[in-house]
Amino acid sequence: MSRVVSSDGRTHIESPLMRESLVDRRVIASTDSENELAILPDVVLVGIGGQSIFDRGKAAVMPLVAELSRLREGRRHKMVLGVGGGTRVRHTLSIALDLGIPTGGVAQLVGAMEEANAVFLNALLAKHGSIVMQREHFWELPLYLESGMLPIVISIPPYHFWEPPPENGPLPAHGSDFGLFIHAEVLGMKKIVFVKDEDGLYDRDPKKHEDARHIPRTTLGELLAHMPEDLILDRQLFECWERGRHVEEIQIVNGLVPGQLTAALAGEPVGTVITRTTKGKG
Repeated sequence: MSRVVSSDGRTHIESPLMRESLVDRRVIASTDSENELAILPDVVLVGIGGQSIFDRGKAAVMPLVAELSRLREGRRHKMVLGVGGGTRVRHTLSIALDLGIPTGGVAQLVGAMEEANAVFLNALLAKHGSIVMQREHFWELPLYLESGMLPIVISIPPYHFWEPPPENGPLPAHGSDFGLFIHAEVLGMKKIVFVKDEDGLYDRDPKKHEDARHIPRTTLGELLAHMPEDLILDRQLFECWERGRHVEEIQIVNGLVPGQLTAALAGEPVGTVITRTTKGKG
């Protein structure tokens, strides 16, 4: 039975946090735990790029849908698919900024563009058990998976009007790649596979530099120490991952090359594999 404490003129139910500010750094440090519950550790989050895949239309999307369909037949992998919004997001951002809409309002608009791609993908995969998962149904995700469904979610983080002010300019700093990382981290997933239009991570943008060097394998520590100027994933993702607790591996594969996603889910070192070196401190 809980003990009631009233020695300071206030009445508390006794607990380590009863008189503390929850934003005090010392209090936050004291709550660190090695035993945080991982809700869905055996599920892989697969992020499908908006510009890199969806914007290319049928030529890029249909082979990937066929590969996902084959993966579904064996039910060998529990997956959640995340989709980006692509060029439509950039068009929307341009109009919003022209109208003078503040950062929080701009962040609110981005998710609507991604929902269109979620609906497109669901229409193509519906006969294989896909379902678009709305954010308000977040806690139904384990039920979808146990029922054999293939959930499709949008990527943008749900900050909406509460998007933190960016350091430079009015554009929201937290994009789709970062949003998928947060999704996986909160649910305790160990692995994320990002499906892009390149063979993974390079030291420079290979679309601009023919001599760009491919990085087949690296660690988070090495990447943070020698961060390429041009990145295929959101920079905030890596900065946040340093403090993460659950995600252990991120793999980037080329969705334009049939079989790379299948190989990544089978644990093969295709594309770029990034592993976390040390456990985050939360």
